[in-house]
Amino acid sequence: MDLLQSIIIAVVEGLTEYLPISSTAHMGFTASLMGMQETEFLKMFQVSIQFGAILAVVVAYHKKFLNFSNLNFYFKLVAAVIPALILGYLFDDKIEAVLGNQIAISIVLVLGGVVLLFADNWFKNPTITDEKQLSYKKAVIIGFWQCLAMMPGTSRSAASIIGGMTEKLSRKAAAEFSFFLAVPTMLAVTVYSLFLKKWGLEGEIQQRGYEMLLASNQNMLAFIIGNIIAFIVALIAIKSFITLLNKYGFKPWGWYRIIVGIVLLIYFYTK
Repeated sequence: MDLLQSIIIAVVEGLTEYLPISSTAHMGFTASLMGMQETEFLKMFQVSIQFGAILAVVVAYHKKFLNFSNLNFYFKLVAAVIPALILGYLFDDKIEAVLGNQIAISIVLVLGGVVLLFADNWFKNPTITDEKQLSYKKAVIIGFWQCLAMMPGTSRSAASIIGGMTEKLSRKAAAEFSFFLAVPTMLAVTVYSLFLKKWGLEGEIQQRGYEMLLASNQNMLAFIIGNIIAFIVALIAIKSFITLLNKYGFKPWGWYRIIVGIVLLIYFYTK
């Protein structure tokens, strides 16, 4: 992976991480379109640059995240992230096996788009407009909805936002709680990918993420620049998404997913 490729993938990550269109799918498609081989470093890189996107949420909502007097806020996030931590650990290998199946991911992209076309009509008359009104039970339920995103192409953002709306959160409140929930979720995934997970097939040389980074200056530079770019782009995308969501709802994102998914299905099926 050269520096330009790492920047392009980081831009895609920053743009799509908090939108209901699947950052995993878009990064995978982008890498394929650039002719990049699906190496262990590439897979680790796509996961680890989420750290930059995490920081974007913390900065954008610093008053919330740095308000240590509101301990309930942190406890709710911990409760909501537990399902993803458990299921993610149990099914990590199966999830990784799907990451390279671009046709399957394209199909999921289309199906998720169909759901978004009707989401605004399904969830009307919300009663919760602020995170403080959210109970622990509802937080955990949203956490289980987030687990649907373990299927690449689903979108963690879409799953958790729709999960929030099923629990009577307004679109804005559901989107913001999805952002908040992303912080512990992606932090755990990033730490796991860098320090705990051994990348590589059985019988081959396996390395932890940080070992791959330290293997060359190019890898380390790609990681650092990638996180910086992902942070800057995600910071812009977060605020823009809230504005667009309030104004237009989910339908435009649904049509986007369907159109892109069909185009990519044709591309990968005929490739």
